[in-house]
Amino acid sequence: MAPVGTCSWLSISIPYNVYEGDQVVIRCSGETNDKINRLTHTISNARRSDSGSYFCKAERTLFPPIGVTEETRTTWLIVRELFPTPELRARPLRPTEGCSMMLSCNTQLPSAKSSTQLRYSFIRDGHTLRSGWTSARVKIPATQKKDSGHYWCEARTASRRVSKQSRPSYIEVQRVPVSQVSMKTQPPGVQAVEGEMLVLVCSVAEGTGVTTFSWHREDTLESLGRKMQCSQRAELEIPVVRGSRGGGFYCTADDSYGPVQSQVVNVTVRVPVSHPILTFGAPGTRAFMGPVMELHCEDGRASPPILYWFYYEDVTLGNSSAPFGGGASFNFSLTANHSGSYFCKADNGLGARHSKLMKLSVTDASPKVRLMNGPHRCEGRVEMKKEGHWGTVCDDGWDMKEVAVVCRELGCGAGKRTPAGVLYQPGAEEAQPVHLQEAQCNGTERTLAECNQTNTFNCGHDEDAGAACEGG
Repeated sequence: MAPVGTCSWLSISIPYNVYEGDQVVIRCSGETNDKINRLTHTISNARRSDSGSYFCKAERTLFPPIGVTEETRTTWLIVRELFPTPELRARPLRPTEGCSMMLSCNTQLPSAKSSTQLRYSFIRDGHTLRSGWTSARVKIPATQKKDSGHYWCEARTASRRVSKQSRPSYIEVQRVPVSQVSMKTQPPGVQAVEGEMLVLVCSVAEGTGVTTFSWHREDTLESLGRKMQCSQRAELEIPVVRGSRGGGFYCTADDSYGPVQSQVVNVTVRVPVSHPILTFGAPGTRAFMGPVMELHCEDGRASPPILYWFYYEDVTLGNSSAPFGGGASFNFSLTANHSGSYFCKADNGLGARHSKLMKLSVTDASPKVRLMNGPHRCEGRVEMKKEGHWGTVCDDGWDMKEVAVVCRELGCGAGKRTPAGVLYQPGAEEAQPVHLQEAQCNGTERTLAECNQTNTFNCGHDEDAGAACEGG
C-alpha cells in the first residue's frame, strides 16, 4: 500500500452556511484532477446528523510502480437547524363548550432563511383538522365536548424536505351545566288570543353543549314538545290556541347534568268576539208604538269585558258594557219612525264584530177593541178604534179564533160564542164606518190588530160581528 500524507496540491471545499433541507455539494480538487478518484460528494437533503468532519484523499503515482496516497486536511460541515421543533399552544388552555379556541403552531425561521415558506397542519387524535395551512393559527369557532383529545401540529417546508411535529398536548373542553332556566311567551305577556299562534320560549342563563328542551302543562304534566339543539334558547310553537288550553306552562333544560325546571307561567286564553246576536225584547219582528223596546246583544263565547253598541240603520243609539261577559241591553221608547233595520256591534279589544241586520216593523197600538150594548163588557157587538174613530167589524170569516183574540185583548178570559152583532141594540149608526172587512187570526195573537186583515169594505152593519167571552 502506498504511504499516506498530506499535500498542498489537493484541497476540499465545503459550503459554510448550511441548513436542514439544503442540498450540499462537497468538492475535492487538485492541480491535476484526473489523479483524484472522486471529484464531488452530494448530500441531497441535509440533516443535522450530516454535520461532522470531512476530508478527501487521492492516489498519485510518483514513478512506476511506486505511488502515494495523499489527503486534505480535515474540514467541518455544520448543518444548522432550519427551525426548532414547533410548540402547540391553545388559547384558552381550558376552553368552554360553545366558545371558540385558537390553536397556534409556534416555531421560527432564522433571518438567513426568512423567505422560506412553511406549511402547517393540525391534528387531533390522529385525525387531521387542517393540512397545508399557510397560517400558523387555526380557530375552532364553537368547541364541543367531543372536541376534547390529544392535539399536535406539524410544520414543514413547501418542498417537504423538512418536517417537524410538536409534542401532543391533551385539551379538555369544559361543559357548563344549565342554570337559571326561564320561560316567556310570544307575544309578550300572559294572555294569548284564541285562534292565533302562541310561542313558548325556553332559555338558560348558562349552559353549554347540546341541550334538551321540553315543554309541559302544569295541571296534567302533559308533554307539549321536545327539542335538542346546541343553543341556550329554544322555541315551541302552538299553532292554534283554543280557549280551553289556558293554564300553567313550564319548560325544562338538560345538557346531561339533569333537567332544570323553569317557573310556571300562567297563560290566559282570551276569546275574541265572533258572532254577536241581536234580539228584540218583544217577540217576533212587529212591535207597537208606546211601549219601551229592549234591544239585547250577546256573544256567548267572547272574553270580558265586552262593549256593545246599538244601531238603527246607520245611526248610533247608544252603548252598554258587560264587564263580566254575557250580553247587554239598550232600551228606548218606540215611535212610528223606529221601523227599519237594527244591528249591534261587540268589541272586547280583540277586534269588533257586527251582528246580522234585524228588521223591525212598528205599528200603531190602535185600533183598540170594545164590545158594545151587551149585558156586560165581555159580550156585545165588536167595535175597534182606528185613527181616533170607532167602527164595527164585518163577520166575514168570523169564528172562534177571532173571538178568542178579542177576549184575550180585553182580558175577558176564553171565548164562548160568536153571536151576530145585530143582536145587541141599539145597533150601529149608519154613519159609523166598518173598520175591518175580514180578520184572519190563528187564535194566538195578543190583539186583533196583529191578525192579518182583508179590507174590501163591502159589508153593511147588518153583518156586524159580535163576541161573547167567559169573563164579565
